[in-house]
Amino acid sequence: MTSTGIRLHAPAPGWSIAADVVVVGSGVAGLTAALRCEAAGLKTAVVTKARLDDGSTRWAQGGIAAALGEGDSPAQHLDDTLVAGAGLCDEEAVRILVTEGPDAVRRLISTGAQFDTDDEGGIELTREGGHHRRRIAHAGGDATGAEISRALVAAVRARGVRTIENALVLDLLTDADGRTAGVTLHVMGEGQHDGVGAVHAPAVVLATGGMGQVFSATTNPSVSTGDGVALALRAGAEVSDLEFVQFHPTVLFLGPDAEGQQPLVSEAVRGEGAHLVDGDGVRFMVGQHELAELAPRDVVAKGIMRRMQEQGAEHMFLDARHFGADMWEHRFPTILAACRANGIDPVTEPIPVAPAAHYASGGVRTDSHGRTTVPGLYACGEVACTGVHGANRLASNSLLEGLVYAERIAADIAHGRAEGGLPARPPRPVPDPERPEHPLLAPEDRFTIQRIMADGAGVLRSAASLQEAADRLQRLHRDARDALAENGKTSEPGVDTWESTNLLCVARVLVAAALLREETRGCHWREDHAGRDDTAWRRHIVVRLNPDRTLAVRTTDTADFPPTVPHDPGPARAGRSPVPQRPQEQ
Repeated sequence: MTSTGIRLHAPAPGWSIAADVVVVGSGVAGLTAALRCEAAGLKTAVVTKARLDDGSTRWAQGGIAAALGEGDSPAQHLDDTLVAGAGLCDEEAVRILVTEGPDAVRRLISTGAQFDTDDEGGIELTREGGHHRRRIAHAGGDATGAEISRALVAAVRARGVRTIENALVLDLLTDADGRTAGVTLHVMGEGQHDGVGAVHAPAVVLATGGMGQVFSATTNPSVSTGDGVALALRAGAEVSDLEFVQFHPTVLFLGPDAEGQQPLVSEAVRGEGAHLVDGDGVRFMVGQHELAELAPRDVVAKGIMRRMQEQGAEHMFLDARHFGADMWEHRFPTILAACRANGIDPVTEPIPVAPAAHYASGGVRTDSHGRTTVPGLYACGEVACTGVHGANRLASNSLLEGLVYAERIAADIAHGRAEGGLPARPPRPVPDPERPEHPLLAPEDRFTIQRIMADGAGVLRSAASLQEAADRLQRLHRDARDALAENGKTSEPGVDTWESTNLLCVARVLVAAALLREETRGCHWREDHAGRDDTAWRRHIVVRLNPDRTLAVRTTDTADFPPTVPHDPGPARAGRSPVPQRPQEQ
């Protein structure tokens, strides 16, 4: 696989540093990868878009899933994960997750993370949707992500890992053979490095998180603009299953015009016995699934949307008044504070909730060692598609996936260095193209993209809504492209314009995949194709970007992924078959 040659329009790097590994992102996946690489003797640099603790990890409320409790087992965890994934999980990837997960959590604890314990000193476990056992470890009641982030940031600082904060990654650097040679980035604000620079390294780990900001309402922080997926596409990597965006069923409803990051009401609230009710107080999930409110997230989100449609309502309610003030204050202090800050007291009244974009189950396609289709480029966490989540992520598997696969990436890089497969010094990157290949969008286009995606590619989708979204996104790109072609003008390079351009890139791929998948599966809900079609669609949609900025869209022959790179030691897997489809301009 070779680079597309397409890069964001940006000034040439004015400074550079060298490393063995550059990790982009500072959530659970990125910091775990960095710590393990540093421990293996690799010179490691962490690049993060804001501060070290400003990513999605610290917003995780519910916890981290692992078979740690009495009577539980990795086999049971595997079964629950496969059911939630609706036939598209890579079973071997899930087996790795659930088998290596318990020890990965114990290593996290040894790093300094402190989980809530019971009266006997054991880890206190709760349940969430889709789990048949209590296997969710939590911290600070509902502040698990914040505690994990605190512990990992402290460890990174204590061990002196080099960090570059407030830095937006721009593009992957590659050598003449198409191998990874580092990244370009823009550092915001003054400091040791400022403006556009480069980190030269033979291994790059993408751990940039999600792309929730592609929708108007999301639980994701403002930094989640799909930068890692867009970078990977421009670098020539393959992405997969981007149509499977999980909409969290219970997000605090702040009004029909609310935009940006919305407060999450954790699934753990339902795990502890809260009920979903409509405006008349009826528990509408009873009878829809054996687990009622604790069904997998796609089932609950669909149940809420159906009831909203039936009643012409803008939201449903989560009723946990029976918890009492003491339980709310000790078990869910973060959620209680968020509700009260918005004028809702869950101790005395039901919480208005509605689905909002939460998690990307798809992403940059990797193998079981985190390797992408570009040699030297790795991905883990939400930016990656390891095959673990399939068509719908099981609750609280995300933090575990970040832990397990970050450790596997570090082990693979260290093994490569030991075996001589990782160069002792960074490869020499090929020069930047003489003129920008990628027109930049205006900052305000971000909000246009979000509205387009909310209207056409949200919880409920159809051929008509998705085609309208595709056409509107194409017009945005065409206008920017024509302005560049006709008078050489494009928006000024800057964080806002780079983010808008990245959002358009991932939005177009998401819509193309969602339009192609003519079925309802997991968190992809097509109103015009209500059933699940295993014969035609129990397979993955894989997309890459061509040098002429068209999208190459195809499917796998089966639910298995083909190998990512020639040196993949895994068993041979089914190849890909082209899908007859007109190339789409990117």
